[in-house]
Amino acid sequence: MDKLIALNPNEVVAFLQKRPQDFTREDLLHFICEKGIRMIDFMYPAEDGRVKTLNFTVNSLDYAETILTEGERVDGSSLFPSFIEAGNSDLYVIPRYSTAFVDPFCEIPTLCLLCGFFDKTGKPFDCAPHATLMRAEKAFEDSTGLQFEAMGELEYYVITDEDPLFPATDQKGYHESEPFAKLNDFRRACMDHVAKTGGQIKYGHSEVGNFTLDGKVYEQNEIEFLPCPVETAADQLLLAKWVIRNLAYQWGLDVSFAPKITTGKAGSGMHIHMRLMRKGENVTLGADGQLSGLARRAIAGLMKMAPSITAFGNKNPISYFRLVPHQEAPTNVCWGDCNRSALVRVPLGFPGKQTFEMRSPDCSADIYQLMAGLCVAARIGLEMPEEEALRLADATYVDMDIHRSENAARLATLQQLPTCCTESAACLEAVRSVYEAADVFRPRMIDGILAALRSFDDASLHQEAQADAKLMKQLVARYFYCG
Repeated sequence: MDKLIALNPNEVVAFLQKRPQDFTREDLLHFICEKGIRMIDFMYPAEDGRVKTLNFTVNSLDYAETILTEGERVDGSSLFPSFIEAGNSDLYVIPRYSTAFVDPFCEIPTLCLLCGFFDKTGKPFDCAPHATLMRAEKAFEDSTGLQFEAMGELEYYVITDEDPLFPATDQKGYHESEPFAKLNDFRRACMDHVAKTGGQIKYGHSEVGNFTLDGKVYEQNEIEFLPCPVETAADQLLLAKWVIRNLAYQWGLDVSFAPKITTGKAGSGMHIHMRLMRKGENVTLGADGQLSGLARRAIAGLMKMAPSITAFGNKNPISYFRLVPHQEAPTNVCWGDCNRSALVRVPLGFPGKQTFEMRSPDCSADIYQLMAGLCVAARIGLEMPEEEALRLADATYVDMDIHRSENAARLATLQQLPTCCTESAACLEAVRSVYEAADVFRPRMIDGILAALRSFDDASLHQEAQADAKLMKQLVARYFYCG
């Protein structure tokens, strides 16, 4: 028995009794016929980071085969306005068979597949986020001989009507159970639906944040995934947000992945855990059970590139309202063991399962760009002279809460993360050649990211919003459904 297939909630995996990476076109046609599939949906993220959908009716087996083989033509200038002009805008979307799942929301039996973008020459569209991640992953393995794996922690607020019975304790919602947590059943349903789409979930729980605002209860939740190849990790986070929003709409609830909703309350991050693999073995720990030299060098790369990584992982002004002291969010470039005040945390691990966690990103991120940026940063650390990388790792290590007043002197020695989109753009501009090296990020994509960040013109926005509650409310409303 293949233990990775047994009990798998993805209906396609369960029926075919094959791992998703082994799916073929003939497998999917067989599934379509046997399961009475009447529609096929192509799904793909666009420049705004949201899932887009193209629907096909299964008119015949021949047409289903054509769809799965040839894909379809789409208007690239509408999907990627910063990268494609209307005068030369056509792209192909081609399904990735390994992502197949049955739509858990549609009454009509529908097979869904994530897609890749290709240009008129048949090559991957160079500014597509997914293609960028594929190039980053290949460059990492070609350079290091290692495989880069990742997984995400997805935090979000669920909003519902206030209930006077068993009120929650403000900002004390971590792992709370019913009846003090009112929305645990919704989270369980989300986890079940995400698993049906292929998401490999580690666990879910209520998070720290809960508060009441304008007669509504805001309850924070988290779903954490299992480590897997970085492409799959990105796919799972993309689909998880799609699932949670759809299910919330069905339940009559509201959901926000916004990094900050109100001042003084916990913001929502999207922490990314990473690990280094060699032929299926986790080499993040050494033989002595301590963090390996390879992992320390990869972390050094994250330290070196951290300010610029915000350009991929913190894409709107309120992202930087979250990156403030005393809110379990990072503000400075440092790392530490089990240290939640640090940018990179090495959590308490188990043999063979150790990871290191980047804590700055949030759900405003383009998840594929972000994963690609992290992959580049880890590669840079491993490409640096070993002595230089380990020296940088030592210089940025902290074993204290850097926000406590008695640690102010140590805090002053650490580089600060950007405080706004404008600063983030400047940090990316300064090191863009690193991301463009090895042909990973294309210059057009970097240009588009820089232009988007600078368009916010937000250098003084945080200070203005702190002094103006009305402005803060307007900003939250503008970015409430970000990502």
